[in-house]
Amino acid sequence: MSETSDDPNIEGRNLAEPLRRAIGDRYLTYALSTIMHRALPDVRDGLKPVHRRILYAMSRLRLSSSGGFLKSAKISGDTMGDFHPHGDGAIYDAMARLAQDFNVRYPLVDGQGNFGNIDGDNPAASRYTEARMTAVAEALLEGLDENAVDFRPNYDGRLDEPAVLPATFPNLLANGSSGIAVGMATNIPPHNISELCDACIHLAKADNSERVRDDTLLEYIQGPDFPTGGTIVEPPEAIAEAYRTGRGGFRVRAKWEVEDLGRGQWQIVVTEIPYQVQKSRLIEKIAEAIQTKKIPILADVRDESAEDIRIVLEPRSRNVEPDVLMNMCFRNSDLESRFSLNMNVLIDGVTPKVASLKDVLRAFLDHRREVLQRRSQHRLDKIDHRLEVLEGFITAFLNLDRVIDIIRYDDEPKAALMREDWSKDHVRAISEADYKTPAPGEGELTEVQVDAILNMRLRSLRRLEELELRREFEELTAERADLEDLLENEDRQWKTIVSQLRDVKKAFGDDRRTQFAEAVEIEDVPLEAMIDREPITVVCSQMGWIRAMTGHIDLTRELKFKDGDGPRHIFHAETTDRLLLFGSNGRFYTLGASTLPGGRGMGEPVRLMVDLPNEADIVALMIHRPGQKLLVASTAGDGFVVSEDEVLAQTRAGKQVLNVRGEARAAVCRSVDGDHVAAVGENRKMLVFPVADLPEMGRGKGVRLQKYKDGGLSDARTFTLAEGLSWLDPAGRTRTVTELEEWQGARASAGRMAPRGFPQDNRFTETD
Repeated sequence: MSETSDDPNIEGRNLAEPLRRAIGDRYLTYALSTIMHRALPDVRDGLKPVHRRILYAMSRLRLSSSGGFLKSAKISGDTMGDFHPHGDGAIYDAMARLAQDFNVRYPLVDGQGNFGNIDGDNPAASRYTEARMTAVAEALLEGLDENAVDFRPNYDGRLDEPAVLPATFPNLLANGSSGIAVGMATNIPPHNISELCDACIHLAKADNSERVRDDTLLEYIQGPDFPTGGTIVEPPEAIAEAYRTGRGGFRVRAKWEVEDLGRGQWQIVVTEIPYQVQKSRLIEKIAEAIQTKKIPILADVRDESAEDIRIVLEPRSRNVEPDVLMNMCFRNSDLESRFSLNMNVLIDGVTPKVASLKDVLRAFLDHRREVLQRRSQHRLDKIDHRLEVLEGFITAFLNLDRVIDIIRYDDEPKAALMREDWSKDHVRAISEADYKTPAPGEGELTEVQVDAILNMRLRSLRRLEELELRREFEELTAERADLEDLLENEDRQWKTIVSQLRDVKKAFGDDRRTQFAEAVEIEDVPLEAMIDREPITVVCSQMGWIRAMTGHIDLTRELKFKDGDGPRHIFHAETTDRLLLFGSNGRFYTLGASTLPGGRGMGEPVRLMVDLPNEADIVALMIHRPGQKLLVASTAGDGFVVSEDEVLAQTRAGKQVLNVRGEARAAVCRSVDGDHVAAVGENRKMLVFPVADLPEMGRGKGVRLQKYKDGGLSDARTFTLAEGLSWLDPAGRTRTVTELEEWQGARASAGRMAPRGFPQDNRFTETD
C-alpha cells in the first residue's frame, strides 16, 4: 500500500496509509484521551474532568452552600450541554458519588433526596433529587474569578472552562480517587484533612523540601482515613514503603465489640465495615459462609442497622472465643478487605506518573504558590486600575469648576478633558512622591480617568466623597506595596500559604475515623474445642442424603426416607467428630459432624457439602480415628494400607488416595483390625494372606490382592487369624471359620471357593 501523497490537490479525498500506522495513530489518540480526560486525576486539585466540570457548572448556577437547591437534572444537563458532551446518566452518577458520605471523605455535593446508601442501592433518578455545593467544594473554587488558574475553550468553543481548580487543600489525598485508563490505573485512598494540612505546613516551612524525608511526613499522616471507619492492620513498615513508592496496599478490618447478654451469653456487634464494601452484600456473604459451613462456629448474622452500622454475629456456642470467631470471619468474608494503593496521577495535567506521598504534597504546594502569585498579581492589576481612577477623581474634585465648565460647554468633553493640562494654575492632587499612573502627557488625564469622571454621579460631588476617595487611595497604595513585597519575597509567600492551610484545617479539620491496630493472627483452634460435645446418630441414605439425629438412637429403629430411598450408613457419633467419606472415585472427603443438617427432616444431599461427582458412589462413611489404619482396594483387585491421618481433606474437593483407571472403581474401605486379610472376588473365590504383605502408602494404585480370570474384587476385610473369620449368614446368625489353611496363600494368588454358608452377594457383613 502506497504512502500518502504530498499533492495539495489530494486534500479532501480518501488517503491510503498502512493499516499498522492507521490503527496505531488512532489507538494512541484514544489512549491519550482516556488517560488525560477521563481516568486519571490531576495531582493539583485531585479531580477528573467530569468532576471539575460538574463543580464549575454548579458555581455558574450559583449553587452555594448557603443557597438553595436545584434539580439534579438541571445540573447534569447544564454540565453536559456546556462542558461535558457525554451521557447525562454518567454525569449524574459522578455527581451522586460526590454527595455520598460513605464513599467520599469530604463530600463536595450537598444532596437532597435519595442519593444511594451503603447497602449498594442506586440513587433516585435525577428528576427527583436536588443538590448544591458544600463549603468544601467552594474552597476548591476559591479564587477562580481572580485569574488564579488558566481557562481553556470548552468542547465547542462557546465558553471557557478552568483547566484546573485553585484548590485550597490537597483534595487528591483528602477524598482519594480511582480509575482505569489504557495500560494504567489509579487507586488512591482518602485521608484526614487535618493530617494533610499539618504535613503540608511542615513541607512548606522546610528550608529545602527535597531534604524532607518520606518517613518524616508519616509523623503527620498516619495513613488512610476512610469515611466508613474501620481498622487498618497493615504493619507500619509496609505503610511507609507504600507511601514512599506510590504502590502498596492496606488491610482494613471491620470494627467490632463484644456485647454481653447476661447468663454467660454474648454476641458480636460490628459497628464499622471496610471501605467500599456494600453492607447488604457483606451480610449475604457471611450468611453463605454459615450455610456452607466455612464458619462452623457462627450460628447467625443479623442486620440491625438504622442510621449507624450494626451487624450482629451470633456464635454457635458460648464456649467460642470472640477473637477466634472474628479471625475466621476475617478470613472468610469481606469483614477484612485490602485496599490497593496506586498513586498514578497527572503531573501538571499532562504527564502520568506514579508519585510518592511527598511528590503529591510538593506538587500541591507548588500549585498553591502559583495560585497565590496569580491572585496577588490579579489584585495588583485591579488596584492599579482603581488608583488610576481615584487619581482622576481627586484631580476633578480639585478643579471641579473647570471640569463642569468643559462638560457643559464643550462639544466633545471627553477629548477636551484629555487635552487639558491640569498641572497649571492649581495645586496638584497627588504629590510626586505618591503613586501616579503614567499619563499620555504631563498633567493630562488618561482615557480611563476621563471615562470615570464622565460617568460619575452628581450626588458624588460633595466634600465627604473627596475625603473617602483620598482615604481609599491611601489604603490601596499601602495594599499595593504589600502585594509587591509579597510577589518579590518567597518566604512571605510560603508563610501566606501556611496561614491559608491553618485556616483550612480550622474550617474543615475533624477527628480521624479509621484507627490502627496490630493484626494478631490467632492459630486455628480444633473444631471440637469450640463445639459442645453432644451425642448424635449419623444417618446416610442410599441416595446420599445425610442428617444428624440428636442422641444415640436405636440403630435398628425404623426411619423415614424419601420415596425410593432407604438406609445405607447409620452409626453413633458425637458433634466433635470428623467423618471420612470414601467415594468410588478413590477420593476421601472430610465432613464435620457438627455441620451436618438436623434430623427433623430428610437431611441434605451430601454432594452439596463436598464435591463428590454424580457418577461416583459412596463406598464408606465412618468416624475419623486418629492413628487408625485403613485397607482400601479397587474392583481391579489392587489395594494398600493407608493411615487415616493421611486421608483428611482440607477442602470440599477432597483428597485423592486410591488411583483408579478405566472401568475400575474403588470398592473397599475398612479399618485394619487384625493380622490377616480375607479377599473375595466376584467368582466367589476367597484368599487369606497376612496384612504385612500389603504396603502402607499415602497415595497410589497399590498392589494386587487377588488374581482373577473373570470379574474382579468383590470385598475384603482384615481379621485376627487366631480368632477365625466371621460373617453373618442370611438368617442373621454369626458364623465363624477357624480352620482357614485351605484358603491361605500368597498375596495375588487365585484362592479357593468360599466356605459353605458364605453370603451369596460375596460380601462380608460386619458382625459388631
